[in-house]
Amino acid sequence: MELLNNSTTRLLQTALNSSMVRQQAISHNIANIDTPNYKAKNVVFENELQQAVANQRVKAYRTDSRHLEFGGHLNNMGTRVTERNNSQYNHNGNNVDIDLEMAELAKNQIYYNALIDRLNGRFNSIRTVLGQGR
Repeated sequence: MELLNNSTTRLLQTALNSSMVRQQAISHNIANIDTPNYKAKNVVFENELQQAVANQRVKAYRTDSRHLEFGGHLNNMGTRVTERNNSQYNHNGNNVDIDLEMAELAKNQIYYNALIDRLNGRFNSIRTVLGQGR
């Protein structure tokens, strides 16, 4: 039995890494708000996460033939960084919208904190099972 390296923990780790990449992209966008011809970066992850969760197959031990069958594993998910080329907000060719970036920054921070809380909950459960928690 894998307590620490199971599909849920790997999924949370992948989501945390993707959230970090999104944080970096947003930071670069904000830092380059006045850079001529800079195109804002966008990170695509949730679509791939939803697709992976929909296709997720977990190996399970069936104790009865009437139980539902499970199989397979999580697909490798990637985070893609794309450029927003469909808009231009400034006269210098820059398309960084500070209001959008600040909203995305706040949304990403909430998402990251939720992932951390979930991961901490998993580790606390394991600690409790092992007799270290109360």
